[in-house]
Amino acid sequence: MNILITGGGGYIGSLLVNKLLNLGYKVVIVDIFMWGIDPILHFIEHKNLKVIKSDVRDINKYKAELNKCDFIINLAAIVGYPACDANPSEARSINVDAVKQITNNISKNQVLIQASTGSSYGKVVEICDENTPINPITLYGKTKAEAEKYILEVNGISLRFATVYGISPRMRFDLFINELVLNAVTKKYYVMYEPDARRTFLDVNDAIRGIVFSIDNSTKMVGSVFNLGDSSQNFTKREIAMLVKTKIDFLLHIAEFAKDKDERDYNVSYSKITELGYNSKVNLNDSIDNLIKISDIWVEKNNYRNF
Repeated sequence: MNILITGGGGYIGSLLVNKLLNLGYKVVIVDIFMWGIDPILHFIEHKNLKVIKSDVRDINKYKAELNKCDFIINLAAIVGYPACDANPSEARSINVDAVKQITNNISKNQVLIQASTGSSYGKVVEICDENTPINPITLYGKTKAEAEKYILEVNGISLRFATVYGISPRMRFDLFINELVLNAVTKKYYVMYEPDARRTFLDVNDAIRGIVFSIDNSTKMVGSVFNLGDSSQNFTKREIAMLVKTKIDFLLHIAEFAKDKDERDYNVSYSKITELGYNSKVNLNDSIDNLIKISDIWVEKNNYRNF
C-alpha cells in the first residue's frame, strides 16, 4: 500500500513516516523542510521511502506520486494561532487552499486523512462532541474548520487532535506541556495564564497511533469527523503544573491578565473513536519523565518553535 504524507518531516510527520515504514508501507514524503532534514535522517535510506522537496501548494511537483497513493495524510500546515496571526496569508493558502487543491486532484478510490484541531470548537461550556456546532475564534481555528469542508466533500477523514505533547525528532517546545517542562528544568520558573482552563492532552505517539488506526479502520471512518484523544488525559493547566512540580522544584507564576485567544477551556468527548477501538496508551507521567530527561541536555534553537 502506498501512502503520501505532506509535512512528513515535521513534529508528527517524522514519527509517523518511521512508523509506517516499519509496518511495511511504501511512503512518499512531501515537505519543504523548513526545519531541516535531521528528523528524517535515521530512516532516509529505507527502500520504501521516497522524498519530494516541495511546498504543499506546488502540487505539480508531486501530483504524479499523489495519483499513485491509496492514502494521503495531510499534516502540512501553519499550526497554532500565534504562527497564523503572524502569517495570515500563508496560513490561509497552506491550511485551506492547498487542501482544496489536493481534494481536486484525487480519485474516489483514495482516502484523504486531515490533521485538524479541537480549536475549531471555539468556546464551549458543556462537553462537546463531533455534533457540537463549531465556532472557531482565531484564524488558525477558522482555517482548519474551512479545510474540513473540503475533506468531507471527498469522503475523507478529519481528525480533531487534542493538545499534543511529547518527544519527536523534529522537537517542538512551543507546545504547552513541552514548554512547561523545558522552563521548569532550565529556568526553574514558568509563567502561566488561565491556570484552570481545562483541555485534553495527547502524547505525539498516541496521535500517530490515531492516524494509523484511521488507516486500518478507514472503511468505518470515511466521510466523518473524529475527535482524537482520550478523556483520561483531560486536565487543567494547573493540574499539569502540579504534576511537574512533584518531579522538579520550580516557581509557578500566574499571569492574571493574559488570555488564550482560542479560548480552549472545554471537555471533549472521544466516545466516537473509542467505540471503534481506539484508546491512548502513553502515560502522561512517563512522557513528562522523558521530557525532563531531554530538557537539561537540549540546545534550544529557534527552529524548535513554530513561533
